[in-house]
Amino acid sequence: METALEIRELHKKFGDKIVHQGVSFKLLKGEILGLFGGSGSGKSVILRSIIGLEKPDAGEIIFEGRDISILGERDMIAVRTKIAYVFQNGALFDSLTVEENLAYPLEEHTSLSDSEILEKINDMLDLIDMPGSNKLLPAELSGGMQKRAGLARAIILEPQVILFDEPTAGLDPVNTKRLVDNVKKLKKKGNTGIFVTHDIPSAFDICDRIAILFEGRIYVIDTVENIKNSSDDFVQAFITGALEHAN
Repeated sequence: METALEIRELHKKFGDKIVHQGVSFKLLKGEILGLFGGSGSGKSVILRSIIGLEKPDAGEIIFEGRDISILGERDMIAVRTKIAYVFQNGALFDSLTVEENLAYPLEEHTSLSDSEILEKINDMLDLIDMPGSNKLLPAELSGGMQKRAGLARAIILEPQVILFDEPTAGLDPVNTKRLVDNVKKLKKKGNTGIFVTHDIPSAFDICDRIAILFEGRIYVIDTVENIKNSSDDFVQAFITGALEHAN
């Protein structure tokens, strides 16, 4: 399979705290890769490094044949239209309606007409099971709806890669299932993504492969089935502990 994105020997520390010491993996086109790790293991730092919100101390992030980790802010703007970041809290603009939030990236980065923008917005709202919510403000949405609206805004430019940062955190089971179903719809359409989460059941449901981050490196990366049935003591202990914590 073709590679959509590659992380090569990523190193990062904050002060004396070493977060990454040689993280390497490939994200394949059309797959959703689950990224697990304990709290503070640097999962979100990897996502933030990919879109330029953090700069690695060493290593490369290869996208479209070049190392994007060394790009300046101006060049990263173009990259961010192709790599979407789904923030944990939805990250909507409070003073804008749902429709205005979703229109913003289209107005900034495309030459679509107002009617074409509205059509795209309505298609997105159908996709995330929120038809007719155009005129609502974020404060009028439930937590689950805010996350789904944030997801819609992140993917409305049809990015090549979607970075999911703990998208189900804080959601009740009903809203978790809704969001998971939304991600599955994207996967069916051939979307590629990295799914950072502590929510192992959702990741097992969505992802093709799982990578586990431990002590600054990728400890293992394998199919969901192989991770579930792994005879490795650490993998089993991690999965069991995370599932018990979730319950």
